[in-house]
Amino acid sequence: MAIDFEAEGLLDGASDRQARLELLQTLEQEGFSVEELREAAAQDRLALLPVERVLAGEGKLYTPEELAEKTGLDSDFLNEAARALGVPVRQPGERAITAEELELSRNAKALLEAGLSPESFLELTAAMSRSMQTIASSLTAIFGEAFLQPGDTERDLGLRYSEALRHLGPLAAPTLQHMLNLRLREQMRQAVISQAELQTGRLAGSQPITVGFVDIVGFTKLGEDVAPEDLGPVVRSFERAVADAVEPPVRLVKTIGDAAMLVAPEPGPVVDTVVRLVERSHEQAPLLRGGVACGQGLSRAGDWYGRPVNLAARLTGFARRGSVVTSEEVRDAAGDGYDWSAAGSKRFKGVRGTVDVFRVRAPRS
Repeated sequence: MAIDFEAEGLLDGASDRQARLELLQTLEQEGFSVEELREAAAQDRLALLPVERVLAGEGKLYTPEELAEKTGLDSDFLNEAARALGVPVRQPGERAITAEELELSRNAKALLEAGLSPESFLELTAAMSRSMQTIASSLTAIFGEAFLQPGDTERDLGLRYSEALRHLGPLAAPTLQHMLNLRLREQMRQAVISQAELQTGRLAGSQPITVGFVDIVGFTKLGEDVAPEDLGPVVRSFERAVADAVEPPVRLVKTIGDAAMLVAPEPGPVVDTVVRLVERSHEQAPLLRGGVACGQGLSRAGDWYGRPVNLAARLTGFARRGSVVTSEEVRDAAGDGYDWSAAGSKRFKGVRGTVDVFRVRAPRS
């Protein structure tokens, strides 16, 4: 029996009742239940249902028990993998697991059988999920701007988005694969495996690393005075400036809102990059500041941990507007190709001991 959208209250509050009705009729034909439509209407996301159907694979749904049976994986491990992936852990009997998740689980089984430990797999999954979150956020913003047109109705928007994803979505997978291969090749070229590591079969736990942070001065205050949508261009401009400035052996580890983290095996390239970014920001808003530290760091899931990470972050917070400061170890290792000046001895929260701080600039011409 056809749904009586008027009686169900699904037309209430629509600015264009005819367009809402046409969208609801389309959604009903695609198999959405009245409960799903009612929930989406209450959350003001009716226009997104066609997109969600495309992204969910438009196929059969499975229960957790069926997933475990089809993959041969333990239910506890599958729940841990779901948490690492960032998707809800489904309740027993709940038919909500997509064919896409089933395929991911089968791939997990193959990796485990090839020798990857469950702990390593979960670590890798969490790292990839974080990276995909960043990519998905960028794609959402770009798609939103590209396909939203003045005067759109809910029906226009929902159907246009779903049609675009049906055609453009499949192009993303090979692109991401090529980009992953490029990054893997870059990482392998930089990796150095010692004789000790060959004998023990394990990579060293920590290694010498230089860490640099740059952040936008006054970003928190700016966020209080500027509308959220106006902060987007500021952040994107910052991210582009950092990405353009980074060259091997320096690697951009991550951007965290108003800050970016860079690493390299030696201090010189990181100092060069951070100083260049900050000094350019004097002419190109937003104004930046930076901090650089070096020492033994631990790499996990694409991120870095340890004293140089903590110290570089603290140094950045200590730096004045438009300046870069470093630890004494960085100054000694980077050499005389810069303009150095002492900035005092400081104690920083979470960093053991007193730190001799030095301000660094590009050499005066």
